[in-house]
Amino acid sequence: MVLDDLDVSRITDPEARRVLGVLLQLVESQAAQIALLKAENQRLRDENNRLKGEQGKPTILPNKRREAVDHSSEQERRAPPQAWQKAAKLPHIRIDRTEDRRLDRGSLPEDAQFKGYAEVVVQDLALRTDTVTTRKRVPGCERWYSPGLQESYQAPLPDGYHGQFGPGVAALALYLCYQANMSQAKLLELFGSVGLSMSAGHLATLLTEQPELAAEYDAIGRAALASSSYQHLDETPTRVAGVEEHCHVLDSPLATVYRTTPGKDRQAAIDVLRLGGLRCFQFNLHAWAYLAEVPLSAATRASLVAWPQGVDLDEATFIGLLAAHLPKLGEQQRRQILDAAAIGAYRAQQEVPVVETLVVDDAPQWKGITADRALCWVHEGRHYKKLDPCLAPHRQLLDDFRRDFWDYYRELAAYREHASASEAARLSLAFDSLFRRVTGYAALDERIAKTRAKKAALLRVLDHPELPLHNNPAELGARRRVRKRDASFGARSPAGIRAWDCCQTITATAQKLGVNVLHYLQDRLSGAHQLPALADLIAQRATESRSLIDSAAA
Repeated sequence: MVLDDLDVSRITDPEARRVLGVLLQLVESQAAQIALLKAENQRLRDENNRLKGEQGKPTILPNKRREAVDHSSEQERRAPPQAWQKAAKLPHIRIDRTEDRRLDRGSLPEDAQFKGYAEVVVQDLALRTDTVTTRKRVPGCERWYSPGLQESYQAPLPDGYHGQFGPGVAALALYLCYQANMSQAKLLELFGSVGLSMSAGHLATLLTEQPELAAEYDAIGRAALASSSYQHLDETPTRVAGVEEHCHVLDSPLATVYRTTPGKDRQAAIDVLRLGGLRCFQFNLHAWAYLAEVPLSAATRASLVAWPQGVDLDEATFIGLLAAHLPKLGEQQRRQILDAAAIGAYRAQQEVPVVETLVVDDAPQWKGITADRALCWVHEGRHYKKLDPCLAPHRQLLDDFRRDFWDYYRELAAYREHASASEAARLSLAFDSLFRRVTGYAALDERIAKTRAKKAALLRVLDHPELPLHNNPAELGARRRVRKRDASFGARSPAGIRAWDCCQTITATAQKLGVNVLHYLQDRLSGAHQLPALADLIAQRATESRSLIDSAAA
């Protein structure tokens, strides 16, 4: 463009510089508006053609694949990588058998001398069936009959064996389905290729009905909440029986917990933090603190004050009170009152540990649930990367600001390692300096003002250096669900989505704790229980971590 070489700073007349700045903003605004109108115009043309029985503009894919729009800020966030060094691999390989290989002496020259052995490690895998028959003759399950009692007795199968398939098959199926994201059709194909005969219905039952793993899932959730003062939280869509629901990912340093709910509002988030307990509502100080920020009439507040205070009410009772005492309440205010009472009940309950701080993005449903909320800097940085100025001077302003944004982020990361009151005060002032900047590019200045309004939540780390600066762990957990969703499209029933939540929680948590996922599943399904439960490992490592922190503080 002609304006790409324009340098406003070289214009000496301040009034001319101001007028030119206004004109440049107008160009940016018009360019954005034209792009929106072109898209809207094409949509209306397509709709008009459809109403006339014709077809809209066809989508013709280019021969060359178009690059995906990348709003990731990982490259700017991360420090320059260190030189890569290949790690030793052999010490971590389990040797199953040793075999000596000898040369045919006749094939060697006469002067060949023996120089010892060369150690060669070769890894291989054997997939085979291990089918056990239990016939009337030995080997089999003994059967006895008591004529007097008219009752039969039969020797039980080994631990972990139920029905036609043993724990090895079940563990492998669960691993491949929930850790390797293999579809059920491909699982059946694999089992058939190694000689295992299994119906699609039996495989579906095997993948969804594991009561012992369901108990582990509940225990992991409780241990995860107790293990840390903060939790990451994010959500991603998941289809259940063709209906869109929402998978919430609750992540901490030692566990990742999945829980799918029909909605993604504030009450759904509270349901997740309560690990699926029955909804209840309570008016108390926490509820009134939330309502202080809500525009309610004096008459409505007076009515709510007369309701039972400090007492849990079930959902039906609370909704009945709303209908009886505030029948003309608007939908938005009704929802805000429900949210306030749900927050009050959650913060007062003692059934599960109450989370002190949520590390989240700036979605509104996370606000007010916990005592503190720490916002994700990476998510905030994406807002700036989505800006797309058409003029070169504005692009340069944006690039300069984004560079300063990530420089400040790295200063916060360094503060977490060496926190001090003086450095916290300096960083707070540096935040004000950075986000009070006026660049002259209107879209960027509006975005900067929005970030400035979030100062308290973005700088929560200054008071609590243990808090992370981003919500990447929960987003990575959500990505695991997305990959599963891409392979299997969605669960077909409520039992199916519970199995997804349960097994993905176990596999993700085991991986985070450094536990071999396949070995753990085999241990649990076989009834051996030689490996410690994941919930016990979480509690143990959380205790060890607190001890280290206390020792460092002392």
